Amino acid sequence: MAKDVKEPKPADKGKGKAKAAEEPKDEKPVLNGKKEEGKDDDKKDAAGEELSEEDQQLKSELDMIVERLTEPNKNLYKTALETMKTSIKTSTSSMTAVPKPLKFLRPHYETLTKLYDEWPAGENKTSLADVLSVIGMTFSDEDRQDTLKYRLLAPTSDIGSWGHEYVRHLALEIGEVYAKRITAEESTKDLIDMALILVPIFIKSNQEADAVDLMSELEIIKEMPEYVDENTYARVCLYMVSMVNLLTYPDNEIFLRTAHKIYMEYKRYTQAMVLAIRLHDIDLIRADFETAEDPALKKQLAFLIARQRIELDNEEDEEKDQELAECLSNLKLSDHFKALGKELNILDPKTTEDIYKSHLESSRVAGMTNLDSARHNLAAAFVNAFVNAGFGNDKMMLVDGEKESWVWKTKGDGMMSTVASLGTLLMWDVEEGLDKVDKYTYSTESEISAGAMLAIGIMNSGITMEDDPALALLGDADKLNHSSPLVRTACIMGLGLAYAGSNKEEVLELLLPLINDSDQEMQISAMAALSCGLIFVGSSHPDVSEAIVTTLMDDERKNQLTDKWTRFLALGLGLLFFGRQEEVDVILETLKAVEHPMATPTAVLAEICAWAGTGAVLKIQELLHICNEHQEESDEKKGDELLQAYAVIGIALISMGEDIGQEMVLRQFGHLMHYGEANIRKAVPLAMGLISPSNPQMKVYDTLSRYSHDTDPEVAINAIFAMGMLGAGTNNARLAQLLRQLASYYHRDQDALFMVRIAQGLLHMGKGTMSINPFHTDRQVISPVATAGLLATMVAMLDPKEFIASTSHYLLYFLVTAMHPRFLVTLDEDLKPLSVNVRVGQAVDVVGQAGRPKTITGWQTQSTPVLLAYGERAELEDEKYISLSSTLEGLVILKKNPDWEEGQ
Repeated sequence: MAKDVKEPKPADKGKGKAKAAEEPKDEKPVLNGKKEEGKDDDKKDAAGEELSEEDQQLKSELDMIVERLTEPNKNLYKTALETMKTSIKTSTSSMTAVPKPLKFLRPHYETLTKLYDEWPAGENKTSLADVLSVIGMTFSDEDRQDTLKYRLLAPTSDIGSWGHEYVRHLALEIGEVYAKRITAEESTKDLIDMALILVPIFIKSNQEADAVDLMSELEIIKEMPEYVDENTYARVCLYMVSMVNLLTYPDNEIFLRTAHKIYMEYKRYTQAMVLAIRLHDIDLIRADFETAEDPALKKQLAFLIARQRIELDNEEDEEKDQELAECLSNLKLSDHFKALGKELNILDPKTTEDIYKSHLESSRVAGMTNLDSARHNLAAAFVNAFVNAGFGNDKMMLVDGEKESWVWKTKGDGMMSTVASLGTLLMWDVEEGLDKVDKYTYSTESEISAGAMLAIGIMNSGITMEDDPALALLGDADKLNHSSPLVRTACIMGLGLAYAGSNKEEVLELLLPLINDSDQEMQISAMAALSCGLIFVGSSHPDVSEAIVTTLMDDERKNQLTDKWTRFLALGLGLLFFGRQEEVDVILETLKAVEHPMATPTAVLAEICAWAGTGAVLKIQELLHICNEHQEESDEKKGDELLQAYAVIGIALISMGEDIGQEMVLRQFGHLMHYGEANIRKAVPLAMGLISPSNPQMKVYDTLSRYSHDTDPEVAINAIFAMGMLGAGTNNARLAQLLRQLASYYHRDQDALFMVRIAQGLLHMGKGTMSINPFHTDRQVISPVATAGLLATMVAMLDPKEFIASTSHYLLYFLVTAMHPRFLVTLDEDLKPLSVNVRVGQAVDVVGQAGRPKTITGWQTQSTPVLLAYGERAELEDEKYISLSSTLEGLVILKKNPDWEEGQ
C-alpha cells in the first residue's frame, strides 16, 4: 500500500444526507483518498460493492456490536451502545452520501427495533432509541417517521451532537407528523415540546430560517421572542418580515406582530414603527410613538408617520414641542425639497420647450406639434405643472400681471385645470401658495374659481396645519353649494386631496350628505364618495360604506347608476377597505343583494382594493378567470366591460411590490393583449403602468411603445399615459426619445398628442426629483394614500375619451397624492441639514445569507442630500454618525457616534 496516504478530511458530524439511502452503485470504494489495489473481490457489502480494508474492519466491528446487544449479558450493553454512538458521530463522509456506520447498521435495523421492543425500560433502552432515531434517517423515503418516533422515546439526550443534518431531518418529520395529527384531531403537545428543543439549536447555528419555518409550521411563532437574544434577533426578524408577503391571512399579521414585539424588546423603535404601519394599527403606532423617550428618535418616528400620511392626535406632545408637531405635519417638506433643488442646481424653472425639444422632432412636422391652440396650451399647463412641481416658480403661471398669465390662453374647462396647476407648482408650501392663488378665488368665471379651489386642495395634500385653511376655504357653504357643478366638484375633490388618509370627521360632515342626496347629479355624489374614500382610506368607516351602498340600492337613482361617473362611487367604497383583506367580505355579500349591472364591477373593485399589494395568488387567478369570460352584447354591457377592465387593473394592483408576481403578471398581460376584447386591451397598458410606477424597466416600456401605435386609439392613448407613469420623475432618456417620436407620429391626432405631452410632463416630474411609486422605506411599506391616487387616475383612464381626453382632464391631479421627493436628506438632532458621505447602490437581498453580506452593490459615494432611484439603497460611508432610522431614505436624523475617533 502506498505510504504517502493523505489524511481524510473531517466532515461535520452526521452530515449524511437523509434521503441518500445508499451510495451510488458505480462508485468504487476508496481508502483514505487512494484506491485500494490487490484485494480480494469477495469482500463486499450488502449492496454488492467492494469494501476497502478499513471499511471491512468497521463493518465487522459494528456487526460484532449488534451481536453483543443480542447476547444475554446485559453488562456489555452500555459499552456497546456508547461505542456505536461514537462510531456514528466521528464518521467522516461526503455531504451527498450516508455515513459509513449508518450504511453498515442499516441491515441490522429490524433486529435492533425488535431488541428495543423486548428490552425493559431503563437507561440502555433510552440509549438504543437514541441510536435507532439516527439510523431511522435512512428510511425516510419509505413514509416512515422513525427518526421522530424513537426521538420521542429518548427525548433527554443531546440532540445537537448528532449534527445539523439530523436536526433538520427531525424538524422535517415533526412537520409531517404534525399535519397528520391535526387532520386526525389528535394531541400535538409532544411534537411542540420537541420542536422547542430544536429551535435554540437552529438559532445558535445561524439557521434562523429553519427555526422560523418549523415554528410557523407548528403555529407557535408567537413564542419566538423567548428564543432570541441581542445577537440573533435581527436576522430572525429580517427573515420573518420577508416571509410576510408569502403568507395568507391571519398568519401574515401574526408574523408582523411577533417581529414587532421582538423589535420593541430590543428598543429598535424605527423597525417596530415600520411594522406597526404595515399592520394599519393606529393604536399600536400611537403606543410605539409614545414609548420612545429620546426627543430626536421621536422626531424620526414622526417623519415615518407623516410619510405614510397618518394623523395622530397627540396635542399635548405637540404643544410642548413645536418641532415635533412640524415633523408630524410635514410642514418642512417644502423647505427640504427646495434645499435639494439648490444642491442639485435645478432651481431655475424649466419651460415646456425644454421638455418637448421640438427641434429634435422630425423636421416635416416640427411646426405642427406646437400650434397655439387652447388644447395645446392646456397640455402645456399640465406639463409645466408636473415639471416645476414643488419648486414654487415657473415662467407661465407665477408671473406678474394677471393678463400675462397662461390662464387666458386656454378656454372653458381648460381654465380650471390651468389655474389648478398652481397647486402643484406650490405643493407643500401652503402659506406662500394661498397668497398666490387668492386672486383667482374671487373670479366671476366659475372655471377659474373652480381651478383655485382645486389648487388649494392640491397644495395642502399631505400637509397638516393647525388652522386648517383647506377646510375653511373648500368647506365654505357658498362654494360647496355653488350654482356651477364645476366649482362644487373642485371643492369636493380638493377636500379629498387635502385630507387624504387623515380620517378627519369634520370633512365627513360636509361630504356625507352629498353622497346620499338623490337630487344631486351623479358626478357630485360620486366625487363626494371618492373623496371620502381617500380621506378614510383603509379605515372601513361604517358610515361612509353605508352611505355608498344605500346610494347603489336607491330606487330613485337606478337610472343614474349607468352614468359614467358611477365608477368613482364604487371606487370610494373600495378605498375604504384598502388593505383590509378578509374584512371586505361583508360588503361583497351586501352587494350581491343589489340588482343592478354596476353591482358586480363594484364588488370586484372593492375586492382588489382590499388585497392591494399582497401578491395573493388565488385572487389573481380569480381575476384572470373574469378576464377569460366572453361577454355577450347586451344592455348590461357597460357593467360587464368595466368588470373585466377592473379585473385587469386588479391583477396589477395585487401583484405590485412582489417581484416574482410581477414577472408572471407581465406575461399574462401579453396573452390578454392578444386574445382579450377591446375593454380588456384598453386596461392592459394602464395595468402595466401601475405595476411599476417610476420604475422604467426596459421590457415594460418597449412593450408599451408597441401598444402606443395600436389601431384602437384608446389603447394607444393609454399606452402613452402608462409610459409617462413608468418613467414619472426619472428623466429616463430612452423614454424621452420614444415620446418625442410619438409627438411627431401623432401630430394630427389631438387626443393622442395631448396625452404624449402629459406623459412628457410626468417623465420630467419635479425636474427628475420625484417619484409616484407608492412603496417607500426600502420598499417595505405601501402607502394607501399614494395607491388610492394612482387608482383614481387609472379608473378615469379606462375610458380616456370620456374623461381625461375630454373635459375632465383635472382628474389627472389625483396623481398628486402619490407625488413625493425621492431624496435622502440627512439632518442633525436639531433638524438642521447635515451633509455626510453616503454610498448609493443597487439594493441586495440579504435575507438568510450567512455572515454579514453587503446590502448594496455597484455603489457610488455621494454627499447628502442625494436622489435615490427605484431599487437603490444608501448606507453611511463611515461610523462617525449613527442613523436613527432603520433605512436611509427620506428625512433621516443622524446622531454623533460617541465611540468615534477622528482618523479611524
